[in-house]
Amino acid sequence: MQLLEDGVPLAELSIERIARTAGVGKATIYRRWSGKEELFVDVLRTAEPPDPELPGTSMRDDLIVILESLRQRGLVSRSSAILHNVYVQMKTSPRIWAAYHAGVVAPRRVLMLDVLRRGQRDGELRPDIDLDLANDMFVGAMLVRTVMRPDGDLPEDLAEHIVDITLEGLRPVSSTVS
Repeated sequence: MQLLEDGVPLAELSIERIARTAGVGKATIYRRWSGKEELFVDVLRTAEPPDPELPGTSMRDDLIVILESLRQRGLVSRSSAILHNVYVQMKTSPRIWAAYHAGVVAPRRVLMLDVLRRGQRDGELRPDIDLDLANDMFVGAMLVRTVMRPDGDLPEDLAEHIVDITLEGLRPVSSTVS
C-alpha cells in the first residue's frame, strides 16, 4: 500500500521492490503469494469493505444487501485516490485483472446468481428469466452509478430503489381470475 500511496505505477512494482520496502526478503513474500498479481489482489481485497452476510429472508432482502455492499465499495473507491488509481492501472494489466476477476469478481457473481436461483425456485422470480442477464441488470445499474458516474448521487436507499424497480419487471405476474 505504501508504494501505491507513493504513486508507484503497477508496471514498476516488483516483488524485489515490495520486499525491500517491507523490510523482508523476497522468499518471505513468495511464501504467501505466488506472484505480484496475487499480492496485488490481496491488497485490493483488504482495502475494500468485507463481503456482506446475507439475511436469507427473501431474494429481495439479499439483493438489497449485495447492492448496498457495492454502493459502499463505490463510496470507498470515490473517496480513495489510491484505490481509484489502482483500479485504472489494474485494467491495463491483463494478468492482474484476471487475478482480480477470479478472486473477487467471480465469487461475488456466483453469490448473486445463487440468490437469483433461489428466488426463481421460491417463486419470487419468473422461471423464464435469464439469470445472467438479471444479474447484470442489478449489478450494472449500481456499477454505472458508482463507477461510470463518479459525480452521481449515491443515496442510502439506492440499492433498495434499484432492486424494487428491476424486480417490477422480473416478478411473476399473478393470475387473478374474475
